[in-house]
Amino acid sequence: MTRQLHINVNILNAGVFGGSWRFPGTDGTASYTIDHYTSIAKKAEQAKLDAVFLADGPSLDPSVKHRTANNLEPTTVLARIAAQTEKIGLIGTLSSTYNDPVELARRLGDLDHVSGGRFGWNVVTTAGPVAARNFGRRGELEHATRYERAADVATQVIAAWAARTRLLSPQGRPVVVQAGGSTDGKRLASRVGEVIFSADQDLAHARAFRTELRDGAAAFGRNPDELVVLPGLSTVVGSTEAEARARRELLDNLLPDAYARSRLAGQLGFSLDGLSDDEPIPASLLVEPDQAGGSQTFYRVVKAIIDRDNPTLGQLLKKLSGGGGHRIVTGTPEQIADDIEQWFRAGAADGFNVMPDVLPSGFDDFADHVIPVLQRRGLFRTEYEGTTLRDHLGLGLPAVPALLPESEVIPA
Repeated sequence: MTRQLHINVNILNAGVFGGSWRFPGTDGTASYTIDHYTSIAKKAEQAKLDAVFLADGPSLDPSVKHRTANNLEPTTVLARIAAQTEKIGLIGTLSSTYNDPVELARRLGDLDHVSGGRFGWNVVTTAGPVAARNFGRRGELEHATRYERAADVATQVIAAWAARTRLLSPQGRPVVVQAGGSTDGKRLASRVGEVIFSADQDLAHARAFRTELRDGAAAFGRNPDELVVLPGLSTVVGSTEAEARARRELLDNLLPDAYARSRLAGQLGFSLDGLSDDEPIPASLLVEPDQAGGSQTFYRVVKAIIDRDNPTLGQLLKKLSGGGGHRIVTGTPEQIADDIEQWFRAGAADGFNVMPDVLPSGFDDFADHVIPVLQRRGLFRTEYEGTTLRDHLGLGLPAVPALLPESEVIPA
């Protein structure tokens, strides 16, 4: 069978761009309604996408004062989407740092059952002091400790799913999704991940990353062909190049400066107060990615841009546009399809976790105009061949990973 793309849509509030909620014709508060999610999911199913994806964190991000946020708990939203769709996959983010594995296994296993085998769990290690305070802690766990706990929680949850004798899922058990760009994250991805979300600006690095994960899976005795690597891709679609560029320029102008600065400061791990837009980020403040305390994946991406281009703060904020570090492609449907095809054929990606600039309009443009180009090129399905998320992804059911020794278990 010819290898084909896998594409998800990330329903990220009003869109991935920091100023998306201010875009003309956009309802900035739509992400606080269930219809926002169900209507996009129905559109995604019509376009035959693999899945819809919901990001989440167990805290109210202080940046909500600058832009709208995802305010609804993922499994609640996905249960509603499951009731209003038939085949599209449902991927939700739930923290391994602040959830109990027994409760997670039941809740997510039941959702997989009632959805007809369409659920995937995005295993995340929650960083940041805001979430820690929500759970009565003075500070967050160290990076390595978070990943040690994630490995323990994930293996316990998978074992519980495998041991179920009632309310079984047509796909066997939920798909395990993970985003691992750090050394610890890549090891976890190689051990238990089936779909791997990533962030990359560079094709060669993305290809090396995918190869490293596949080699890592093989070292754990797994079939490397059963890893699906999906880099994040932000899209700005226009009927002409000029229209796409104008849309991107407007979005950049709508970006709240306070939001962009606070988000970047959070990624870098130090304050940007006192630094003007005309100044570059001081190199003396940057550490190596494996020494960063928060998300090492996004820190690495941003540091690579700084090392390569030495941009001013203003230039860097514009390049990221409040999106966090995922690659942004601006152009016509054909140009965006060209970019997707290039990365796919080069072995840098098995597909993409697509994050439209604005929701729902940016996703409508992608589904109505980019997907048909990929279908005409034979790169993307025109019909679903199965009914479960594993069917869509071409994944079998991997062996249950061995539980960690009790001495390595990290308490909640």
